Amino acid sequence: MASPVLDARTAAPADKAPPSSRRTRVRDVPEVRWAALSALAFLLALPLDLAGAPAWAWGPLYAVCYAAGGWEPGREGIAALREKSLDVDLLMVVAALGAAAIGQYLDGGLLIVIFAVSGALEALATRRTADSVRGLLDLAPARAVRLTGGGAGAEEPVDVADLRIGDTVLVRPGERLPADGTVLDGASDVDQATITGESLPAAKAPGAEVYAGTLNGTGALRVRVDKDAGDSVIARIVALVEEASATKAPTQLFVEKIEQRYSVGVVVATLALFAIPLALGGDVTTVLLRAMTFMIVASPCAVVLATMPPLLSAIATAGRHGVLVKSAVVMERLGTVDRVALDKTGTLTEGAPRVTGVVGDPEALALAAAAELPSEHPLGRAVVAAARARGLRVPEASDFTSVPGDGVRATVEGREVRVCRAGGAHTDTAVEVVVDGTRVAVLTLADRLRDGAPEAVAALTRLTGAPVTLLTGDNAGAAARVAERTGITDVRAGLLPEDKVAAVREWERTGARVLVVGDGVNDAPALAAAHSGIAMGRAGSDLALETADAVVVRDELATVPAVVALSRRARRLVIQNLVIAGTCIGALVIWDLAGHLPLPLGVAGHEGSTVLVGLNGLRLLRDAAWRKAATGA
Repeated sequence: MASPVLDARTAAPADKAPPSSRRTRVRDVPEVRWAALSALAFLLALPLDLAGAPAWAWGPLYAVCYAAGGWEPGREGIAALREKSLDVDLLMVVAALGAAAIGQYLDGGLLIVIFAVSGALEALATRRTADSVRGLLDLAPARAVRLTGGGAGAEEPVDVADLRIGDTVLVRPGERLPADGTVLDGASDVDQATITGESLPAAKAPGAEVYAGTLNGTGALRVRVDKDAGDSVIARIVALVEEASATKAPTQLFVEKIEQRYSVGVVVATLALFAIPLALGGDVTTVLLRAMTFMIVASPCAVVLATMPPLLSAIATAGRHGVLVKSAVVMERLGTVDRVALDKTGTLTEGAPRVTGVVGDPEALALAAAAELPSEHPLGRAVVAAARARGLRVPEASDFTSVPGDGVRATVEGREVRVCRAGGAHTDTAVEVVVDGTRVAVLTLADRLRDGAPEAVAALTRLTGAPVTLLTGDNAGAAARVAERTGITDVRAGLLPEDKVAAVREWERTGARVLVVGDGVNDAPALAAAHSGIAMGRAGSDLALETADAVVVRDELATVPAVVALSRRARRLVIQNLVIAGTCIGALVIWDLAGHLPLPLGVAGHEGSTVLVGLNGLRLLRDAAWRKAATGA
């Protein structure tokens, strides 16, 4: 990425955290390995069972499925029992074993696989988030060059941890800054998108504030250290993400909130149906058969399977249309949001400038492109791209030099061409093209809005009934321009990561369920603190992608309101299924208690209701479900 010569102002996108060598691989997570073994055994046993093969062919495979997928939730459930708590996963294991006891091996295996895979995904997401948080610290260099004698003496390489407030450090072109501090001498452009989200490098001169982990451009800087390494902004981002992840309320599916009490009731009722008649002299076989029938028809299996298919179907449909939703819990939570906060750079905009106009000599664009061709600065790349898009011939340049904080200079066809920052007021970023000392043109550049951004903002406003808020670390002028073009009226600019978190927590204290959409390292704390977080996939930093609950893979903003609407439809189907399952369970239980329900008929009724709600949930697999969500139909 970084060029070894000329302009190093954007040697590497500062918003992208370097991949951590400690990143967890899928196969390194034990829960994933056990879930994979359980699912594989189930998939091998399923066709043999359905084809009527002898039990010796599929029986051992189901046994492997049960053992691999059920041992861990069973162990955790027993530990919960010691704490006088009835764990839902343990109940599912018991229910699966109960199904196997009456010959329903397939149903029990399906329950085991669903819970094993769900637990594995949660464990993997937790590990990956922790890796990304640790990897964020790699942004700041491990070593620094300290200047002795008040900044005018010899250079002394030291560990960043050994820097003290008041030390002076030398930061050469293309290096990352080792500490938060103030520029004492030198001039450069610093890419600080990691901290502020600004799409363009910021000019730094004596007196300017700089941040650890940001990327220096072409100029050398002498910086006074103002904060210890543990108090830097980048360290605070790490702390904020860890704190937000740790304090975020434990998430549960809606059904899990009632399932534990319901399951306890089923267990107590089953024991009563067995113990009381037996104490009154009832026949052991008859009493046991009736109690087992009650347990089967009243078991929470149908309730769980009534809940998961709509959510899993919605996840699959969203995935086919470019939105990766990380779990069923996330899919359910997305439908409950009632307030949305959007980042600017890389979320509402593409995060890269484009030439929007040429004021003056039209041929100046070709001269500017020639001078900027060796540069790696975002503005230089934008000028070159604009010239090529217009089919202009870009002549060769020589004697290229870069002026930190100002622009570039080169000789083009015997003329001195300078491309530098324009003075005066402009609605966008502006650069002057100066040929042989005379200004011949002004180029205006702006960060382009993503396609469909205004429509996405309007759709989110309709869905939540609340105005969308723009949270950005960029300056107020740039934020106001984007807000005006997208129809956003609530704008908060110049925010550091902790300010974004404070805004989210302020809303949530009033009872709001906030959805944050962002892409950068500086958005990660707010993504972690929010009720739900969505990251932009292509532009997103590693930390944002791992911290977020869902990822927009192709950076299509229109999919954000669509996935929220799809989640709401999935929640409605869950409620429908719960009503269907509850009605069927209630009828079968009343039949068993008030009369005599044969066990085979009870099993058939229980399985029939399970199939019915499962098929109802699978309706969301159709493309029509996404089209309705995307159009608001």
